[in-house]
Amino acid sequence: MTTPSPPLDERDRAILRLLQQDGRLANMDLALQINLSPSACLRRVKLLEERGLISRYVMLLDEKAAGLAGTAFVLVTLDQQGRAALDAFEAAIQQHPEVTECCLLAGAADYMVRVAYADSADFERIHTEILTQLPGVVRVQSTLALRTVKKTTALPV
Repeated sequence: MTTPSPPLDERDRAILRLLQQDGRLANMDLALQINLSPSACLRRVKLLEERGLISRYVMLLDEKAAGLAGTAFVLVTLDQQGRAALDAFEAAIQQHPEVTECCLLAGAADYMVRVAYADSADFERIHTEILTQLPGVVRVQSTLALRTVKKTTALPV
């Protein structure tokens, strides 16, 4: 039987908030901001990593600067919902970098897919050559975002 992890204290939460804002924050600067010694701060960060709270460090691109000004949310319905059909769809969708997020749903559609695209011709290509060709897909319904009001990768800790 595994021992449950201790609950997060306020310093752990502060570490997580600060690193979500800037994953490149130096340990010395992080330690200063949370009033800990650098060694104690580093020890806490390592424990948060080991517990899986910090899963990885990434760089976020600006979509428009990368030439991907459009965002579409696509509801996908499959012909069946058995484990094999879901697994086949999920394995296939992993192969397409235009798909930035995919969620299994409870409701009328089976999946909601977030797609980044350059322009209408690019979205038509993604729709025609990728989404509708995925295993088991019988219906796609797309909604195009006019503008993003809020987007964050930070979780409320």
